Amino acid sequence: MNTTGQVRIIGGKLRKRVLRFPSCAGLRPTPDRVRETLFNWLGQDLTGLTCLDLFAGSGALGIEAASRGAKRVVLVEENTHIARALRSNLIGLPTTQIEVQRTDALSYAIAVSSSKRSPAYDLLFLDPPFGQHWLRTLEPYLKNLLKSNGILYVEAETPLSELSDWQCYKSGHTMQVYYHLMRRNTERG
Repeated sequence: MNTTGQVRIIGGKLRKRVLRFPSCAGLRPTPDRVRETLFNWLGQDLTGLTCLDLFAGSGALGIEAASRGAKRVVLVEENTHIARALRSNLIGLPTTQIEVQRTDALSYAIAVSSSKRSPAYDLLFLDPPFGQHWLRTLEPYLKNLLKSNGILYVEAETPLSELSDWQCYKSGHTMQVYYHLMRRNTERG
């Protein structure tokens, strides 16, 4: 695999494992410090949770969740080379709960929404490429992706206070990214 980037898993049973990925425009893995903050907010034990990473990229967010006990993690990645790298990174890891779906985020969201089943995920990682209006595009599908008490993690180029029915309750920022933890606003009808 021709790789130009790498990121390490920072916690859980897969701690210190290195994920390698090819160079690709718009691919910006969530930095260690931001992931550490996120998993401190979420708690280090995600045992039993189902997680969806709609823009998997390096896979760091979803694999961190699996490392901390998530029972199912779906990594959605449109780019063929990156999806191949994700699968390659999973080989040899002591985990079976991670699956890679090579499709685009919107197609996956539409497929889940049209399945007529209740939402399957407890936690959704939403870290789309910046400047492409992905958050607004996916907004109508969020309620069909997440359980009513599910948590939404969003990275964006600007601060967010809400996204559809989801209200920000924790946030932070670095020089490059604003990151948010959101819950469904139960006061909306």
